[in-house]
Amino acid sequence: MVERRVVLHFPGFEPLDSKAHHARYVRSGNLSARAWNLDLTVGACKEDGQFDVSCSFQAEKTASRVFVFDHNDLVRKYSDKSLLQRLLSGYASAGRVVAQGGLFGYFKHAWRFGLFFVFPFALVLVALVLSTTITAAPYVLSLERWNFLWSALLGIMFFRFVFLPFAARFHTLHLFADWDLAVALAKLDDPAIVQWLERCKARVRDAMRENADEYLITSHSMGSSIASHVIGMLVEEEPELFANKRVVFVTLGGAILQCALLRSAKSLRARVGAIARTQQIFWLEIHCLTDVIHFYKSRVVACCGHADAPQASIATIRMRHMLTGEHYRKIRRDFLRVHRQYVLGSDLRSAFDFTFMTAGPLPAASFADLNQDWIVKA
Repeated sequence: MVERRVVLHFPGFEPLDSKAHHARYVRSGNLSARAWNLDLTVGACKEDGQFDVSCSFQAEKTASRVFVFDHNDLVRKYSDKSLLQRLLSGYASAGRVVAQGGLFGYFKHAWRFGLFFVFPFALVLVALVLSTTITAAPYVLSLERWNFLWSALLGIMFFRFVFLPFAARFHTLHLFADWDLAVALAKLDDPAIVQWLERCKARVRDAMRENADEYLITSHSMGSSIASHVIGMLVEEEPELFANKRVVFVTLGGAILQCALLRSAKSLRARVGAIARTQQIFWLEIHCLTDVIHFYKSRVVACCGHADAPQASIATIRMRHMLTGEHYRKIRRDFLRVHRQYVLGSDLRSAFDFTFMTAGPLPAASFADLNQDWIVKA
């Protein structure tokens, strides 16, 4: 059992700073505490995104110190643009993904992720065609030229006040920015990203020097590529940092291949291999069939060109086992909401729970083969 743990959490591409992630952890923790009968206390969040958690479960007590490595500044960098800039940069990034072999790789290794990539760009393209058709109505109807004044205004109004509110339900423009960052993380040609990764590396180095029984690195979605860069750099530059430590790297709905399958992602693929070959690091991937935004059952290490290296363990979960039937029915058609469930609280006890993994007494590696019989007995 773990008495003291250090948690390094790399969240996904969401417009949330560390304090917002802390607030989410508190809310999710309260849910999971009821499900698992935990005595859970979450401390205040410090300015650097650090907070302490104390947990008691079946007479076992665990103290965890959580460090949140949010990339809200990067999210804002790629999201805080005019509508025209977001559309142009998004389509430019999509073109780079296709040109660098990403689209082919997505459909080869996880066809649903390929559809996820295509979806926002196809949706906006359909809306642009409809807006253009509305604008061209006077020409089609053989009306006088002055009618283009109202048709152009109507086309713009359709896109702005009809399509964009509809598209917001699917976070369409947010996904445009997501692909901007994915391409930048693959190529590492943005000085702001390189500097930010260096700052994260320094924070991880300090956290790894704290005394603990277990060092748990968790990453969600896009955060898995960021975590691979940061941890990979430390493995390459300071391997002694991991010596004589129990280190577990858990990717939740991991989307490392979103970036790593691009030809320009040479550094990322090398760092994935470096992590896989580090004996002190146990790598566990949490996959779910109903989550379309990850590479279900793909061997990420081998896909990055390291078939001869130890492969990450894969544990498959069912989100319908984590939630009540009513709750699951409410979210199952919202693919982004389903994708977030990895880091949210559970209604029921199941083979995976983010709060229980990061705050409870069980070693994180044990979630690789946590079975339903143990859950029932617990």
